[in-house]
Amino acid sequence: MWACTLSRIMARPEYTQKRIMPSFPRLFQPLQAGPLTLKNRIIMGSMHTRLEAEADGSARAAAFYAERARGGVALIVTGGYSPDAYGLLEADAGALDHPDKIAEHRVVTDAVHAAGGKICLQILHAGRYAKHDALVGASDIPSPINRRKPRALTTAEVEQTVASFAACAALARAAGYDGVEIMGSEGYLISQFTALRTNNRSDRYGGALENRLRFPLDIVRATRARVGADFLILFRMSALDLVEGGLNAEETLQLARALEAAGVDVLDTGIGWHEARVPTIAYMVPRAAWRAATTRIKSAVSIPVVATNRINTPELAEELLREGVADLVSLARPLLADADFALKAAEGRADAINTCIACNQACLDFLFRNKVASCLLNPRACRETYYPKVTALRAKRVAVVGAGAAGLSCALTAFERGHSVTLYETQGEIGGQLNLAKQVPGKEFAETLRYFHRRLAKSSVQLKTAHCVGADELAQGGYDAVVLASGVRPRLPDIPGIDHPKVLRYDEVLSGAKVPGARVAIIGAGGIGFDVAEFLSAPPASALVPEFLDAWGVDPRGMGDGGLVAPKPEKASRSIVMLQRKSAAPGKTLGATTGWALRMELARRGVPVLCGVSYQRIDDAGLHILHEGQPKLLAVDHIVLCAGQEPVNTLRAELAARGIAATPIGGAERAEEIDALRAIAQGMEVAYAL
Repeated sequence: MWACTLSRIMARPEYTQKRIMPSFPRLFQPLQAGPLTLKNRIIMGSMHTRLEAEADGSARAAAFYAERARGGVALIVTGGYSPDAYGLLEADAGALDHPDKIAEHRVVTDAVHAAGGKICLQILHAGRYAKHDALVGASDIPSPINRRKPRALTTAEVEQTVASFAACAALARAAGYDGVEIMGSEGYLISQFTALRTNNRSDRYGGALENRLRFPLDIVRATRARVGADFLILFRMSALDLVEGGLNAEETLQLARALEAAGVDVLDTGIGWHEARVPTIAYMVPRAAWRAATTRIKSAVSIPVVATNRINTPELAEELLREGVADLVSLARPLLADADFALKAAEGRADAINTCIACNQACLDFLFRNKVASCLLNPRACRETYYPKVTALRAKRVAVVGAGAAGLSCALTAFERGHSVTLYETQGEIGGQLNLAKQVPGKEFAETLRYFHRRLAKSSVQLKTAHCVGADELAQGGYDAVVLASGVRPRLPDIPGIDHPKVLRYDEVLSGAKVPGARVAIIGAGGIGFDVAEFLSAPPASALVPEFLDAWGVDPRGMGDGGLVAPKPEKASRSIVMLQRKSAAPGKTLGATTGWALRMELARRGVPVLCGVSYQRIDDAGLHILHEGQPKLLAVDHIVLCAGQEPVNTLRAELAARGIAATPIGGAERAEEIDALRAIAQGMEVAYAL
């Protein structure tokens, strides 16, 4: 009873403020944003989920957003909804263009408000990025990332589109939204009007900068006139376009000032167009790499400004607020990873946050495959109605063998559902392959391991490390269920001389157990091969913001064309060559939204990939191969094997011989293409099925 009473007392506002202020005083300071008082400085930024394309999309979106509202964010911005049929991202994307759609949105806004949150609808017109045949643009100039050619809007159609934005905002208000965000960034239609790259018009919406800015300003004025002063209007603008023919810093500041004068309440900053050849949110981008661009916007206006992109911890968010970079921070993918990000930070539990690692594998990459978004680290994201946080009907005794990604996910989910769990691990520490992945520059799996350690410490899972459990022990344990998450081992290809001292396995290299020399050949150009190449080639300072911007040709002052300048050469720390047997282009299994950047990075460092290779032998001279019909000797110091993995699952047959059915997951079930995405999701799903 005393504990419950104390809990109620500590929940009072006066005590809550005392708890949170010492840790993150600025992050949890209220802010007046137009007509709304925001309880803290954390916005859930807009991101596409494709939930709107699902038959049960409204219910799923309501559960998804409500869970984040309960998690403490001050304001939620939905994924983009088009104001008309032309602006749809794809044929089955969401639009709010008729009163008969209000009811489905009410399901979402009512759920968020019931959870104590506020929510805005993002209005997004795809323009030439649209994946349907009725696409339109400021001009008929096609995008390099879309095979379809847009039709240029007529002047009358531009005026109608302005009216459509305002009408959409009015419908959003009727549907219960607290405001709207007008999407004027990332190369969508509004960006296409502002930039010479995509605007060759000769009417009053083309030519001089003043004319090119007319379209976004007309939209803001029309929207404000339609919704009134007591409805929040955010505008997402590009702080950096990062494309040739984009706006420079001075032009961007002119737009920011004009938007404030036109009636915008909050400026949200986007970085880069989708066709930019500079990564902006992938894991190789240093945290808060774009702070200088956001700082410029804030210096030009008096309304609140939002910082975005690669902000994934409350410590970093607090730092940006303290240094005056912005007034608010936008977290999109970090709130996929952990719906309770804000709540945990406020309660002094920042170490319990499931930190976004910017892998893009289940969020953006899923969308490229026309799948509903989710999260590698949190496979419940966007599936909250399928995997509710409820206790299992009957508690079971469960053994999980292996404490890698799959085993940890399964064991902890099973415990949190009410089961009694014993987790066995052969090694002296948890993590499995995550301990190797965290060594790759930019990959933040150390955060994931910290999160798993914290969850384990708060649980009553019996963890037995340095314990090679056998079939007899499991049989004697009387478990109701046994799950095998025993992982993988590197596959050794059948090459004469494979046992030569020059040969190293990828796990030996990434773990630091063995250090390759100055000349290295990598056998295998899949995901692990590229990770090892990145690990061995990255210059020491490549993770620092100035070096990153220099290498990718970004002008920190933003004065270059679109914020770009000539990239500075980047020298690899070793001479490396990658090899693969297949003749197909290398890196086919890499992520759609990160693989291109990794390939460009390695190419810039002079790391070639030889395809269609036959391996002849390994000897003191090096690696002998056949390439393009010609014998070649690669006179290297070491050969690193990244030729795939094999499952470690002999225990399954041993248990079956004793009449015990075990469920293999992760690499133990299937070693090819094993990664943390499938491992963590499968671990959770099996735990729910127990």
